[in-house]
Amino acid sequence: MVTSLSVKQWQPRQLYEDLYCARGEMENRIKEQMSLFADRLSAATMRANQLRLYLSAAAYVLMEALRRLALRGTALAESQVHTIRLRLLKIGARIRFSARRVLVSLSSGYPLQALFGQV
Repeated sequence: MVTSLSVKQWQPRQLYEDLYCARGEMENRIKEQMSLFADRLSAATMRANQLRLYLSAAAYVLMEALRRLALRGTALAESQVHTIRLRLLKIGARIRFSARRVLVSLSSGYPLQALFGQV
C-alpha cells in the first residue's frame, strides 16, 4: 500500500487495520445498499430519484437492524443483505382477503420456518 501519511502519524499495521480496512468495509456497506434497488435512479425527476434513494436507505437500516438484533446467533447473522432478502424474506405466500381481515398463508415446505418464526 502506498500512502503520503508519515510513519510518525500511523504505524503500518495500524494504518492498514484501522484506516484502510474500515474504508473497504464502508464500500461493502454501500454495495449492499445498492442491492436494495438504490442503483436504479432512472426516474424523470430528481425528486423521484431522491425518494427512491431515501427508501432504499431506510430499507438498509431496517435490514441491518434485523441482522444485528433478530438474526444474532443464527446462520444468517453474518450474511449480506441480498442473502437475507433472498433466503428469509422472499418466500411464496397465499393472500386472502375477507371482510374483516387479511390472511397470509405461508408454505409449509419452507425450509427456514423456525428461523422465520424466531425473527
